[in-house]
Amino acid sequence: MRDARKCFERQCHRGTLQGGAQVAKPIRVAVLVSGSGTNLQSIIDAAEAGKIDARVVLVFSNKRDAQALERARKHRIPAEVLEAGSLAREEFDRQAIQIIDRAAPDLVVQAGYMRIVSKPFVEHYFDRLINIHPALLPAFPGMHAQKQALDFGARVTGCTTHFVRVEVDAGPIILQEAVPVRDDDTVETLAARILAEEHKVLTRTVQLFAEGRLKVEGRKVRILAAG
Repeated sequence: MRDARKCFERQCHRGTLQGGAQVAKPIRVAVLVSGSGTNLQSIIDAAEAGKIDARVVLVFSNKRDAQALERARKHRIPAEVLEAGSLAREEFDRQAIQIIDRAAPDLVVQAGYMRIVSKPFVEHYFDRLINIHPALLPAFPGMHAQKQALDFGARVTGCTTHFVRVEVDAGPIILQEAVPVRDDDTVETLAARILAEEHKVLTRTVQLFAEGRLKVEGRKVRILAAG
């Protein structure tokens, strides 16, 4: 973990002053996906429109039929697939790291990546690996968060970006956005409204990282003032 921290401090916050000089932007982003890739699309669109100081340099998937891969091809972004098959989790992640590192990302984003990553993976990308989750953590972690909210009778749910830790959905929280739960909501209608907010929260999080404004202090993330 010490080596990962050194890498992070030396290379990864491209918006910070290092040795008295501003490090170049845009940051290089690798996006990990398993499904349709709408959150990936939100990052691509924001980057291409110049709304965030970031460029997607790799789309990595554990599913060969993920629709997100077609999004990558459409935008001429390199895409790689590694399916688990009989690989144990740590061996899968070891091979995934080799693939991802070839793209030299500053930030790795889990955007609908339906795998629990191993401790070595988290440590390798420590404090430069983020996830988007469709609930207001620490409420409703894990799978089917929207159904959990409905089953629990929650009046408000939402979405959260956080730095990834070994414990699932337990890393330091970066940004959150609340979404009211309606009496007539289904899992599908609630998920759709949360997803619209995910797109906004995720791109804002990437920009804050690019600006070097995220400082992890124990379990909390402090957002530094602009400039």
